[in-house]
Amino acid sequence: MMFFRLLCDIQWRRASQRWPNRFQSRHNISSVTESQPSVSLPTQAQVVICGGGIMGTSVAYHLSKLGWKDILLLEQGRLAAGSTRFCAGIVSSARHFTLEQKMADYSNKLYQQLEQETGIQTGYIRTGSIFLAQTQNRLISLKRINSRLSVLGIPSEIISPKRVAELYPLISIHDLVGAMHVPEDAVVSSSDVALALASGASQKGVQIRDRTSVIHVMAKKGHVTGVETDKGNIECQYFVNCAGQWAYELGLSNEEPVSIPLHACEHFYLLTRPLETPLQSSTPTIVDADGRIYIRNWQGGILSGGFEKNPKPIFTEGKNQLDIQNLHEDWDHFEPLLSSLLRRMPALEALEIMKLVNCPESFTPDMRCVMGESPTVQGYFVLAGMNSAGTSFAGGAGKYLAEWMVHGYPSENVWDLDLKRFGALQSSRTFLRHRVMEVMPLLYDLKVPRWDFLTGRQLRTSPLYDRLDAQGARWMEKHGFERPKYFVPPDKDLLALEQSKTFYKPDWFDIVESEVKCCKEAVTVIDMSSFTKFEIISPGEEDFELLQYLFSNDLDVPVGHIVHTGMLNEGGGYENDCSIARLSKSSFFMISPTDQQVHCWAWLKKHMPEDSNLLLEDVTWKYTALNLIGPRAMDVLSELSYAPMSPDHFPSLFCKEMSVGYANGIRVMSMTHTGEPGFMLYIPIEYALHVYNELMSVGQKYGIRNAGYYALRSLRIEKFFAFWGQDLNTFTTPLECGREFRVKLDKGMDFIGREALLQQRQNGVYKRFTMFILEDHDTDLDLWPWWGEPIYRNGQYVGMTTSSAYSYTLERHVCLGFVHNFNPETGEKLVVTPDFINRGEYEIDIAGQRFQAKAKLYPFSSLFTYKRRKDEIEMSDFQGK
Repeated sequence: MMFFRLLCDIQWRRASQRWPNRFQSRHNISSVTESQPSVSLPTQAQVVICGGGIMGTSVAYHLSKLGWKDILLLEQGRLAAGSTRFCAGIVSSARHFTLEQKMADYSNKLYQQLEQETGIQTGYIRTGSIFLAQTQNRLISLKRINSRLSVLGIPSEIISPKRVAELYPLISIHDLVGAMHVPEDAVVSSSDVALALASGASQKGVQIRDRTSVIHVMAKKGHVTGVETDKGNIECQYFVNCAGQWAYELGLSNEEPVSIPLHACEHFYLLTRPLETPLQSSTPTIVDADGRIYIRNWQGGILSGGFEKNPKPIFTEGKNQLDIQNLHEDWDHFEPLLSSLLRRMPALEALEIMKLVNCPESFTPDMRCVMGESPTVQGYFVLAGMNSAGTSFAGGAGKYLAEWMVHGYPSENVWDLDLKRFGALQSSRTFLRHRVMEVMPLLYDLKVPRWDFLTGRQLRTSPLYDRLDAQGARWMEKHGFERPKYFVPPDKDLLALEQSKTFYKPDWFDIVESEVKCCKEAVTVIDMSSFTKFEIISPGEEDFELLQYLFSNDLDVPVGHIVHTGMLNEGGGYENDCSIARLSKSSFFMISPTDQQVHCWAWLKKHMPEDSNLLLEDVTWKYTALNLIGPRAMDVLSELSYAPMSPDHFPSLFCKEMSVGYANGIRVMSMTHTGEPGFMLYIPIEYALHVYNELMSVGQKYGIRNAGYYALRSLRIEKFFAFWGQDLNTFTTPLECGREFRVKLDKGMDFIGREALLQQRQNGVYKRFTMFILEDHDTDLDLWPWWGEPIYRNGQYVGMTTSSAYSYTLERHVCLGFVHNFNPETGEKLVVTPDFINRGEYEIDIAGQRFQAKAKLYPFSSLFTYKRRKDEIEMSDFQGK
């Protein structure tokens, strides 16, 4: 080891003078930038893109492919000479997230044909990748990925350690339990790919200027109007921030700041001289996540880096791009990764190292990239924060963003990448610095279902947080808001529960079961304060007509009534799924999912005319929301309010302001989001603690207890309730999920998405929301479904699950998902009828193992007759014996 390190210390000094040329592109950058008339900077353009790396050039390329020509791309340095130049160049589709798999697969196919299209070599070599597993849990994780890749048509297979040795003889397999092989993964020269994309865009009319810095973006009345650069101003309608690690700084520099939550960390990898027998160019890339390293062929030697447990954040105070060139080697910091590399490839012990590269990579708070339109400035788009996967994602991400700009929406549901999933609260420099120190090692950590971030917590809390925490609440975070998962009884081992990580039956199973039982037999309280809450005032008739146009269900209901409605896009898909209570003739109270706070506000504002008198106020923080669930909920509330709460006096979907205990002005609603009886209480925050204490005190005689979101999830899934962001999205219509009764299609009123729904009703739907009850699944011994499992009908793939939970009522796992009908020969989508659903035999694939499932459509008459029939069959079988 000392010999190896000595070689390192000597070699890096000897090679350092030659280093600047080693990652330079093989192509002349000026051939792209100077092919344009280089007299002066244009004074106007339809689109200005900031950033000449692989992201900016991909957006320019795809916009030009879609027919937009008046595009100007600006780069503050040299084209493709920023962090793109340092990318390891690995293109892999093996991702946990289906959308990312699709982006990477598209990128792979794009890069393969770029050289033929543009004449610029990209260094594309199909090498394949091998993902190693040192533990059974890691192998399970790979099997889940493998199942999803297979249904997307991406070749992959689970292989044995012996097969790993055959594919890569230099790899030590002594501690492996298996691996996954993805044969069509590739490597490229990232800078050459960027230049090829730029060349392709330039050939279609895109203008490119390097050495031009964007100072800030100009906006007027919430719309982009132009860009100020160090070489003059440019008028434009659209601006695209592809500034990479500088995207955060650039966003804040605008006249109307745009929050782009990302932060840079130092990323290290080493380069070696060729091996004694140089590696073939087609040598597979190795990813040893348990060892925290990746290894790829590089000019006959290797390029190897990784994601250490103790990353080094950088540029928190904001820096100039020149600092990229001045990042220092840090062998002590790289030591754990180097040791892991030598354990995996012992033959490298005496290999000569050329350089330890230190380059900045930008990371986001949730490990997913940032794309989409700003919620505060229309026409301001972002594509940044690639979490060290920029080369894999650039092609697909650039395509989706270009579609978004040209058509108003991308061809896939990209909500999980949408900038509007974040609020301004996630843009604190301190928060970002701490969070990315957790995110970077998480890239290779084993991620079991229901894991939670540890940093940036207790940022947004209910007034009841300390009270609930003292009673054993275990917390998860949503949109920065702390929400209780479940409550640990005093006799449980708290430490063991916190450290429990499994793909199988979780340790909290019995705890959640008791909470669910209490919801059904007595009464529980769930703090749901994180829900987004808006108050809407429509002063005049025209303003109310606007509301009717924005929402798909009829809001013209008597005062005190609640309407479940969607906010649809032009294609009829759900932009939001919400409940609206009519408080008076002109005022409404709107409740939406937690992560809708930014998106919903932006969508409503975008569709409201500038001269509209409609008043919109975000009152999320003004009210604490308590969900009182169970058959004894009416007894508790009646005793506290001295008012009858039975269905005869307080019917379903009714809202009324009441006194609860000493507190006035409590908005009580007869709904629970679970299908169980009970009430939602929206309490002014100053009364929250008092009302909660009163509920718990009076409720003691009725068996009251706290419950969390895991119980809520189990209840809503067994009742076939769809949630936005999990089951519903912008590509899901009410007709596809059995919610046509929530749409005013036949009332002669126009609303956004009406024409699309009428057309769909005439033509039929191409997917249907379906419930699946697992038949032959052993809850105690088998792997659990969580979400994203492939669905098979008569042996053919037809869709994926969107959410799942164990039903303590049915004593079975329940999965929800959409069933498609594909022509087996052409892949063409066909109409999905109820008969098609009911006549099929179904299986759910969990990590490669298929389990039989019974399909149910919504709405159904009585799901729970299923359990009664099951019990009757079991009893008759017993009696027969």
